[in-house]
Amino acid sequence: MEILVCIKRVPTVGGKIAVTPDGQEVDTRASGFSISPHEECAVEEAVQITERAGGSVSVLTLGPADAVEQLRGALALGAHRAVLLETDGREFGPIATASAIAAEVREHGYDLVLLGNEAADTGDYQVGVRLAHELGWPVATGIKNLLVEDGSVVARREYRGVEEAYSLPLPAVVTVKEGINLPRYPSLPGRLRAKRAAVETSAPAYAAEGLRKEALRVPAVASHQAAVLGEGVDAVPALVKVLEEWGVLS
Repeated sequence: MEILVCIKRVPTVGGKIAVTPDGQEVDTRASGFSISPHEECAVEEAVQITERAGGSVSVLTLGPADAVEQLRGALALGAHRAVLLETDGREFGPIATASAIAAEVREHGYDLVLLGNEAADTGDYQVGVRLAHELGWPVATGIKNLLVEDGSVVARREYRGVEEAYSLPLPAVVTVKEGINLPRYPSLPGRLRAKRAAVETSAPAYAAEGLRKEALRVPAVASHQAAVLGEGVDAVPALVKVLEEWGVLS
């Protein structure tokens, strides 16, 4: 079983999100980078499949040279091979991204391609479907249970409270969601192996898709205010009044 897992380098934002002054990018000066939880689960799922059935796991990312860090993180989790499709910093759209990945799939051949269900930064969910369309492969999305056996894959997901199951012949494309498994922590031997591992690199040509970003905007959030009613027993009348207004006291 030869599996390709596609990951993306995204900002790790743990607090308030800020954008750059020109409004074109998320300001990452105070944050690091990682891969999304969906993609961590995709890597773990691929490793588990090959541990049971044999084969190898390749991880691929389309991004700047610094994205090697995320590839090595996936290698430390048990992937066997890493591929960087290096860009010049420009953001590829979903069509160009799918085309670049499809070229890698055609060149090396895989039985199964796994992706996270959507990108953690842009929320884009198109790449998996567009990749499958370009390859002419079956695709299942939003998957939270996967079983590979006898040249096919059974992919299950929940939709509106009902479990749906899809049986797809291999090769196939599947996008998975967080919760399909619990990703392992990288071991020390895994980290050392990943640090020494070679990363295959190529540079796909950039292709514009006719879309232009106007600006990023951080949505307004509801503000919370606190009022001091008083101190000690002097605050009791004001507190009783507030409780009466809320209908707590009759």
